[in-house]
Amino acid sequence: MGHAALETLQGFLVGLDARMKRAHKRGRVAHYIPQLASVDVHQFGISVCLASGEWLSAGDAATPFSIQSISKVFSLAIALGRHGDRLWKRVGKEPSNYTFNSVIELEQEGGKPRNPFVNAGALVTTDAMLDAPDAGCGLDELMDFVRTAAGDDRISIDEQVAASEYRTAYRNFSLAYFLRSCGNLHMECERLLQIYCRQCAITMNCEQLASAGRFLAGFDSAAHLLNPAQARSINALMLLAGHYDGSGDFAYSVGFPGKSGVGGGILAVVPGHASIAVWSPGLNAFGNSLLGTRALQELSEFTGWSVF
Repeated sequence: MGHAALETLQGFLVGLDARMKRAHKRGRVAHYIPQLASVDVHQFGISVCLASGEWLSAGDAATPFSIQSISKVFSLAIALGRHGDRLWKRVGKEPSNYTFNSVIELEQEGGKPRNPFVNAGALVTTDAMLDAPDAGCGLDELMDFVRTAAGDDRISIDEQVAASEYRTAYRNFSLAYFLRSCGNLHMECERLLQIYCRQCAITMNCEQLASAGRFLAGFDSAAHLLNPAQARSINALMLLAGHYDGSGDFAYSVGFPGKSGVGGGILAVVPGHASIAVWSPGLNAFGNSLLGTRALQELSEFTGWSVF
């Protein structure tokens, strides 16, 4: 991308930030997790990492936030790298018709979650990530993976968020015990939930998160953490299921593979072109960032980057 085009895109991002900061409808923060319920809803940040190596940012792009379910992308990458296609015997590759923490679909399908991004699927994926003699019993490997992907050793876990989430993880406990009853979890439920809540409490800012998505965008400058076929598989799943039962609407309006988190972040990937992170903590009815989704739609229309 030439210098003039970079300036044009940077100008667009600055204008986008101004529009998002003026927005009246901002959604609602994730009130069911006490530590997230107090986050200021008036924040917005965006960062775009380009294949040519440039980073462009606007707004609160340097403000850290809890990435929550975006972490599922990284645990899936490790599990897929470790187990290959054997992983799909334990978790499916189909969109879900229910909310991200639904028990209904899991029971209907005999304990095999629909995909790795609904909560039940993420529990299985985290279990698979740790299911190896050299995996250890904690999150060291995942943190090393995320820090390597982002090229930033400062990324850490917010232990207060993790503790807050664990104390209120009643639905996730019910999912874990059901999965265990079906033989689809190997770790004890309490230990797995402790690790899972800490995984979701990884804290990053938009610039770090955009940088961490480079390996999925296929950049030559990215750390080689997966083979190209595995990266394509994750991108496909992000497009199909990265926004839960709102994934179809996101694909229709934005056209990027993406993964949301109830902390208000979204990681979006335009293979060969850009890795994008946007954050605004107010959520829509699907549990995805309301203004983050709107901002990505505007960016897609401005750049013509939709994969469609």
